[in-house]
Amino acid sequence: MSEHVFAGPVLRTDAGMRMHYVPLPAEVDAALGDARIVVGTLCGVPFRRVVHGRGDGVPKLLFGKNVLARAGLGFGDTAFVELSAAPDPDAVYLPEELTAALAQDPAASARFETFTPGRRRSLGVHVDQAKRPATRERRALELCEKIRTHTLYGDR
Repeated sequence: MSEHVFAGPVLRTDAGMRMHYVPLPAEVDAALGDARIVVGTLCGVPFRRVVHGRGDGVPKLLFGKNVLARAGLGFGDTAFVELSAAPDPDAVYLPEELTAALAQDPAASARFETFTPGRRRSLGVHVDQAKRPATRERRALELCEKIRTHTLYGDR
């Protein structure tokens, strides 16, 4: 799957919001070319990310604390990364909990499929950002109810 394999430190930005990131080696960034979205694994944990920082000369992959925790990583640790350009940049990743909840609710699933890729992606991120599995399941079920009953934020 992966075209590029490398190890890099988990660092933290100094300005603004303190974000954890793994810098991309220059040769990997050059090989990716114009690819903006990449897929791969961080110490075995699958991810889909946007390459940030190309404008300031420090291309990097940002990771939240929950992804780092799943990978068993923290600030200063060495991360082992496998990545490649996303085969379909418009594909929408959905966490298992949301996929399962939509499978149990045909009305919510049918309406979910009418949403734009950006809105589907946003709802998936909302579920996936929860740290505990029970919270992800609860969020997924609540979203399905809101989708089915047209009570999502922005519904009229």
